[in-house]
Amino acid sequence: MTEWAAAARSVHQVVLASPRSFCAGVERAIAVVEQALRRHGPPVYVRKQIVHNTRVVADLRARGAVFVDELDEVPDGALTVFSAHGVAPAVRQEAADRRLPVIDATCPLVTKVHAEARRFVGRGDTVLLIGHPGHEETDGTLGEAPERIRLVPDPAAAETVRVDDPARVSYLVQTTLATDEAAEIVDALRRRFPALSGPGSDDICYATTNRQQAVTAVAGQADLVLVVGSANSSNSRRLVEVAERAGSRAHLVEDVGCVDLRWLDGATTVGVTAGASAPPGLVDEVVAALTALGAGEVSEHTAAVEDVRFTLPKEVRQP
Repeated sequence: MTEWAAAARSVHQVVLASPRSFCAGVERAIAVVEQALRRHGPPVYVRKQIVHNTRVVADLRARGAVFVDELDEVPDGALTVFSAHGVAPAVRQEAADRRLPVIDATCPLVTKVHAEARRFVGRGDTVLLIGHPGHEETDGTLGEAPERIRLVPDPAAAETVRVDDPARVSYLVQTTLATDEAAEIVDALRRRFPALSGPGSDDICYATTNRQQAVTAVAGQADLVLVVGSANSSNSRRLVEVAERAGSRAHLVEDVGCVDLRWLDGATTVGVTAGASAPPGLVDEVVAALTALGAGEVSEHTAAVEDVRFTLPKEVRQP
């Protein structure tokens, strides 16, 4: 009760960052599974989490999706969906060898990075992939040419990574990184390799950039920022880091039940945003709770208006 009372005394205003929550790639990936279930019925097997959000995965599982780590868990002949994060060519080959019917839900912006990797390797470059080790997206991109693509997770690694020929080196970036984080690593690489070339357009996706810009602005006026998203969501974790660098306290929360009332003590203005894989309804629940605690004003800061839409794969496209 003491914590509830302190929180109720503190919170006066909620500022929502916009854009927030689902991006076009996430909406497309979820729609792929939904349409596959509707057309073919359960079970539909999905390699890895379709997107990195616990609520989304639980909802789809309840409707008949079966999430597996690797293809050897998929029965012969079962319909299989590749997640939004993309897969290595070896995974595609394994599915083809087993003659699994596959629907590819890879985000088109991740597909673009894979195409760039093949192009750079094809012209003889060593490719330096800026990204986080163990993330499904980086694993998929590395798989395009494991012997020619090297992961660079931080500025320290940029100072020590080896290349075959300093005159033939290029870089790519995981789509969900923080823009300032990636820029620091690119600068370090360019100092070492003046001939470094990069993609024709930014690899960090529009949704990641827009959400980071929005949370930066909100963090500038908030005492606390709550980022709704799952712990394994790279873009959600980056939003926490960006908010902290902008000068606010920030916490990642799976849902409203994860909000610690002690965080709200002394937080007159609370900013709220969500990673690109977090359902909008989770944000609504957090805002409702803050309003119930006494927040009398809810406003929104809009950094960009998104109108991007991606076409569904032909296998589940409406006729």
